[in-house]
Amino acid sequence: MEQYKREFIDFMVDCQVLRFGDFVTKSGRKTPFFVNTGFYRTGTQLRKLGQFYAHALRENFGTAFDLLFGPAYKGIPLCVAAAMALSEQDGTEVRYCSNRKEVKDHGDKGILLGAPIEDGDRIVMIEDVTTAGTSIAETMPIIKAQADAKVLGLVVSVDRCERGQGTKSALQEVAERYGIKTCAIVTMKEVIAHLSRDNDQRGAVIDERLREQIDAYYKQYGVDGGL
Repeated sequence: MEQYKREFIDFMVDCQVLRFGDFVTKSGRKTPFFVNTGFYRTGTQLRKLGQFYAHALRENFGTAFDLLFGPAYKGIPLCVAAAMALSEQDGTEVRYCSNRKEVKDHGDKGILLGAPIEDGDRIVMIEDVTTAGTSIAETMPIIKAQADAKVLGLVVSVDRCERGQGTKSALQEVAERYGIKTCAIVTMKEVIAHLSRDNDQRGAVIDERLREQIDAYYKQYGVDGGL
């Protein structure tokens, strides 16, 4: 596993973005872990988060894109932080854009925030976690209505590695439905592997009992009945 992935996993735990316990997802699944990017709450945290997204963007798309799009609401700070990190790290300048939940009819009118979408734009979407692809389904028509632009792909922070609406993972479903590339900074398989072993900063975060709960969850909801 690459070093930046290990650092990102520890970063999520330190920020309490990744937590273990008893939770219920929007789809009604009872889960022993939860990822909530709303817990990135300081400038330092957002700056560092943007750097991790920038790394994943370069690794999967190089510099061949023009605009980062973050679906409202959680995607807004994510795409802004990623755009800033790309600029700071190597001078790569990309525009950012997001949608509003409601169309604004005065001042800065319209459904978009940030840069306008233009003909020929190559767009990468930035999300937190995709479990059912709902926000993508809502966002794609908005993007397509703006200009003759191409959505290249989607980057999320964590791939939960569980089934979406059918037998494939949510990210696989999104990729096939829209013909785009989907990827994550880390997968839950990588998270579990890293946090199940002792390290210098902390003991093993995932003990034997918690691992049994996670294994049971993936036996029920994982792709191919496992992780």
